[in-house]
Amino acid sequence: MSDSNETGRRKLAAVVYNPVKIDLDDLRPVVEAEERTAGWEPSLWFETSEEDPGGGQARKALEAGATMVLAAGGDGTVRVVAEALQGTDASLALLPSGTGNLLARNLALTLNDLEHSVHSAFSGGDRSIDAGLIDIHRADGSHSKHAFLVMAGFGIDAKMLSATDDDLKAKVGWLAYVQAFAAVLRDKNLLHARFSLDRGEVRRMRANTIIVGNAGSLPGNILLLPDAAVDDGQLDVVILRPEQLVGWIQIFVKVLWENGVLGRTPLGRRFRTREVKALNYLRGEDFRVRLDRAEEIELDGDPMGEALGMVVRVAPGALTVRVPADAADAGDPAGRARAETDGRSS
Repeated sequence: MSDSNETGRRKLAAVVYNPVKIDLDDLRPVVEAEERTAGWEPSLWFETSEEDPGGGQARKALEAGATMVLAAGGDGTVRVVAEALQGTDASLALLPSGTGNLLARNLALTLNDLEHSVHSAFSGGDRSIDAGLIDIHRADGSHSKHAFLVMAGFGIDAKMLSATDDDLKAKVGWLAYVQAFAAVLRDKNLLHARFSLDRGEVRRMRANTIIVGNAGSLPGNILLLPDAAVDDGQLDVVILRPEQLVGWIQIFVKVLWENGVLGRTPLGRRFRTREVKALNYLRGEDFRVRLDRAEEIELDGDPMGEALGMVVRVAPGALTVRVPADAADAGDPAGRARAETDGRSS
């Protein structure tokens, strides 16, 4: 991990902010104080809009010479800014806002503390993480390419996001997803698909949900992908295919109890069961899936409309993220502990 003050790069930051989620009067003085203290140039400021949620602003910041871009908004703002920054030398700093804060949670960054987040941006260090690159194929033959940082997928999660009431979400936060989840469960939610991993054999499946992850944690301390790490150069895939109530019970026990409780400690991981029929995990660098009909798809909590298929690959170390100076140099200590423990017990 290296500090920008040590690399000799130009010290110019840009702030890409969502005016709906961010109070500029609160943010600007904190940024100005930290940039002066850290010896950075006066920051550039870019406001997002409905037409451009942050990608265009991030590219303008790069063209202006910014070496760090602060994403001030929800998961959507973070994702599109990261999409513009991945593969460049500029670093991404997170100013978490909103209900999900998916990447910030998976990096164990402080939430709801503006001063700490801004201080970490200007006085912290750099950490390289992977990016997920996805090519979304539509039913009309068109396709679009994007990046994601946490998860992408078809099925119950995408339908839930599409069904979530935005007004309720603004009032009660992520709990609004519970209502949407209950509504979606009444749907049949069955996907008929063909898929391949690492360009191998094409297989058929029927599933409720297909999720490709670059990281494993969700709001509510839910660990969906227990072996996922943002810097391991791998994609983690989970396929949910419950059959009636017993299948859902298997999934909830596996995710909430085994992943969420047992999987948090070395001792608990010794008691994890083998894979259950209703929930299957895969790992690889390239995942391709084609559905028999168009379904809702989501990227990092953002609904992206309907799609007929997706091609996903991992871009190892493609994005640089600013983290607190005292963060571990080698990345995710919890992930390393899981790998070491699994290796000793295998």
